Order: sequence, then structure tokens, then C-alpha cells
Amino acid sequence: MASAIPNLSKAGLINGGIDLNTDDIRGRLVMTNTTCDTEIDAITNLSDYATIDVGDATGYADVALTTETVTANDATDSADFDTASDIVFTGLSGDATRDYQGCLIYKYVDGTNSNDIPVMYVDFTAVVVKEATQVTVPASTTLLLTVTQG
Repeated sequence: MASAIPNLSKAGLINGGIDLNTDDIRGRLVMTNTTCDTEIDAITNLSDYATIDVGDATGYADVALTTETVTANDATDSADFDTASDIVFTGLSGDATRDYQGCLIYKYVDGTNSNDIPVMYVDFTAVVVKEATQVTVPASTTLLLTVTQG
């Protein structure tokens, strides 16, 4: 398991095709059969992943991120993409077929996998059991992306 950013998404962040300040950015809860943690080449849209393995518990829905910020951090010579609010997947019935492994962050275009654009996959530090009725990605851990000079 590992966090990952598709190469074409990196380019989109640099050339402005993905604007983390103004675009509709959403989170998708994924289960342990996902390939989002390993696929970074030739991923243009969500449909390019071999297996997203979207949460399948009754009541599941993707979540729109709120209070996103992009800030320059002079103290660490970096730029950060963060959300001040928890990313919370509520209303789950606890009947998912597999445990939850992470969260796919994407640019919502029209709600179809063939058009929505992945931004990054964020791996959980530990899997969340499939019986969960709510999954929360805490704001304290949602510094989603830091860019530094390498």
C-alpha cells in the first residue's frame, strides 16, 4: 500500500489543468482490491485505472471536499494543499465486501469515470474494517500534498 499521484495529474497540477483552489475536488473511498495505489502511468481519467474498487456499502457516496487551501510555506520552502475539514464518508450500512484502504482524490467534471480526473490517491495508515458505518479522514492528517524543490 502507498500513496500515489498519476504522472498526468502531476502535469495537470503544473500546467493549470487541475486547479486545487477553484475546481470541484472530491474524495472516493476505496477498498483493498484497488490499483490506485500502484498505477501512475497513462492515467488520464478515473476509467484508466484497472480497478478503483469503490466502497460498496449500502448508503455510500463520494464526498465533496470543503475548505481546501493552497498555501506557500516559507518556513519549509514548500507549497501545501490541505483541507481544514475532515473528509467524512457517512451513512454507510457496514455491509461492504472488503475493508477500506484509502481515498482517491479527484477533480469532478461530470460524475463519470471517463471524464473525472484523478488528482491523487491517499493511503490510510491502517485499513478500516468493512463493517464501519462512518469513515473519517481527519483534518489533522489531510495535508494532502506538499510540493518542495527537489
